Amino acid sequence: MIDILEMKRAPTHPGAILREDVLPALGLSKAEVARRLRISRPTLYDILDEKAAISPLMALRLGRFCGNGPEIWIRMQAAHDLWHASRSKAAEKIATIEPATAHA
Repeated sequence: MIDILEMKRAPTHPGAILREDVLPALGLSKAEVARRLRISRPTLYDILDEKAAISPLMALRLGRFCGNGPEIWIRMQAAHDLWHASRSKAAEKIATIEPATAHA
């Protein structure tokens, strides 16, 4: 299994997958995709521009629309977010937390 935190490069944002792979394969306009997802065009554009994350509700929409289920979309977003969080300033402080141990 791949350790996301050990990867040198950030996992691809799901918006990039939509922009680079899914939409061209479908041959649909962004406006049509937004309409079919029942979201605003600005919302779709923010996802495609990697400015917005895939929420659980959006994962449900995308999973239904693409026919591949919501789990893949939410996992892609989680991997992307976790990788970036692990390289944040907060992660340095988190690394100093002493792990808990169970007492018998």
